[in-house]
Amino acid sequence: MDLKGILSISGHSGLFKLVTHSKNAIIVEHLETKKRMPAYASSKISALEDIAMYTTDEEVPLAEILKKIYEKQGATEITVKPSDKPEMLKNFLADVLPTYDRERVYVSDIKRLITWYNLLLKFDMLKFDQEEKTESIEEITESKEEITESKEEITQE
Repeated sequence: MDLKGILSISGHSGLFKLVTHSKNAIIVEHLETKKRMPAYASSKISALEDIAMYTTDEEVPLAEILKKIYEKQGATEITVKPSDKPEMLKNFLADVLPTYDRERVYVSDIKRLITWYNLLLKFDMLKFDQEEKTESIEEITESKEEITESKEEITQE
């Protein structure tokens, strides 16, 4: 899954897709409304690919967490709603990511995660199956290259 170019902008609901750069800002398009707007340097802009969540061991990238949710949920929306009780939200995240840091991950982070997952799913931006196939093809290609190199070394000896 590629989260490149998907942004969250503080003060604006939803997610945005990076369209282009201008002289003083970047131009973004809201995923739901398709309206374009400039986002200036004074806005707090976060790229989803740069976001990670705290665990007791390390920080886990958002893409990995989204993949874990997808593996548990399938291609369906998360049944827990951001408006549900905090305990339900924490239980949901504990089910997906058991080692999440309960002190540094806030309920608002879990709400945002659920909202983002459902939005990305709605706009068909969660494509894990294709990524796994591409990785498998790359692994096979690398294996073939290693075998070819080994054959060449044996032939030279």
